[in-house]
Amino acid sequence: MPPMETKPRALPSALATALAFGASGAVLVLEIVALRLVGPYVGVTLQVSSSVIGVSLAAIAYGAWIGGRLADRFDPRALLAPALILGAIGTAITLPLVRWGGEVLRGGAAPAVLLLAALAVFLPALVLSTIPPMVVKLQLADLSQAGTVVGRLSSIGTLGAITATLVTGFVFVAAMPSSVIILSLAVLLAVAGFALGWWLRHDLPGTPRVRASLAAVGLVGAGLGAAAPTPCDVETAYHCASVVTDPARDGGRTLMLNSARHSYVDLNDPTHLEFEYVKWIGAVTDVLAPAGASIDALHLGGGGFTVPAYVRATRPGSDQLVLELDGGLVDLDERDLGLKPGPDLRIQVGDARVGLTGQPSAAYDLVVGDAFGHLVVPWHLATREMAAEVARALRPGGVYAQNVIDYPPNRFIRAELATVAAAFPNVALIAPPAAIAGDRGSNFVILASHGPLPIEAMWPRLAALGEAVTVLSGAELDAFVADARVLTDDYAPVDQLLAG
Repeated sequence: MPPMETKPRALPSALATALAFGASGAVLVLEIVALRLVGPYVGVTLQVSSSVIGVSLAAIAYGAWIGGRLADRFDPRALLAPALILGAIGTAITLPLVRWGGEVLRGGAAPAVLLLAALAVFLPALVLSTIPPMVVKLQLADLSQAGTVVGRLSSIGTLGAITATLVTGFVFVAAMPSSVIILSLAVLLAVAGFALGWWLRHDLPGTPRVRASLAAVGLVGAGLGAAAPTPCDVETAYHCASVVTDPARDGGRTLMLNSARHSYVDLNDPTHLEFEYVKWIGAVTDVLAPAGASIDALHLGGGGFTVPAYVRATRPGSDQLVLELDGGLVDLDERDLGLKPGPDLRIQVGDARVGLTGQPSAAYDLVVGDAFGHLVVPWHLATREMAAEVARALRPGGVYAQNVIDYPPNRFIRAELATVAAAFPNVALIAPPAAIAGDRGSNFVILASHGPLPIEAMWPRLAALGEAVTVLSGAELDAFVADARVLTDDYAPVDQLLAG
């Protein structure tokens, strides 16, 4: 008669609960931070978010399947501590994998996005996801209680994921850089793994050598993570930001956000406008009122505060309000880009659309829309309802100037023009001829007003810029827009339109 198999002893209920809660929570921390790790290399778009979420879910699915199979073949008590330590190692090497791999995979191509997302989260998420089914197997002492045990530990794991999501989003990301979050999580997992291994040491003979080997690998992984290059000077709650000195111009500074050239500032001359689209917006401000007259301006998005500084320098006494989502970026601008807020240049930190709804009607001569998530206008700032709010805040003779980036076949810019035209009777477009022809990507500036637009007055200033530029309005603009669909709060596939 063969000997009876001895069922592994169950873990104490509190320990089982902590393992299910902690392992699931760690996976969600990794998922959220992964979005920030890959952003500097492939942007922050719907496709990037979808890739990270999809890869994370795949890792959870495969990890749960593998963990269940291992729990049936081996004593789960012997596997839990190594799983935690391997999860710590996988977490630690995430930083070098993403930061060295990101330099090779830069860009927004789908294969690069998926591969970088996998480097950021798949390995540690898979290993950590093997833990909950092992814990469940250990706690199933009575099949008549299987539903209760599985349901309790599943709910605990879900609560761990929810808690980690909220704490990471509201606390960790605002309090510390992504690299610190990752390395701290790796250390926490390693400590938990070794503590659990020590507590189970009498049940698992022969494991000290294994633990020592894992510790050595973990130290190497942590060292690589700490030494991995970072693309950021400052990591804010929303951006990987850096300021680059222009060697060709004394005082010239370029603000980089998530690897994209976002703004250019001349510390010595606020009237110097480097980017072409900013020059077009500058030409608009120049003709809004008699030279030197003050205006009331609202800026949706601050960036490097180039346009607000230009208005302050060329129209003294103007009253300006900037709605900027990223308070950390404002701090960086004050420190490195010469920003000096004051009574004439007020800054409100928060979402541009939320801030816009709180503005009085017919209060502004100029509204500048220049808010971006990497290279994409956030979808809720690109809808008919948003344009209607801008129209409400704009005076009868005022102008709305909105910066948009698009690429051939120009699906997004055409849709955005149709959207703005649904809220304003007068609309025009400024862009390079090659971009309008669909030969290359570019910045486009949409102009809109309740009254006639000052196109004729702008032409001399646009011509003086030296770069070929086209202004479309009337029938020409209608032909360019064609049958483009108006974007609404219910339907605004901005990322998909750009992906064409």
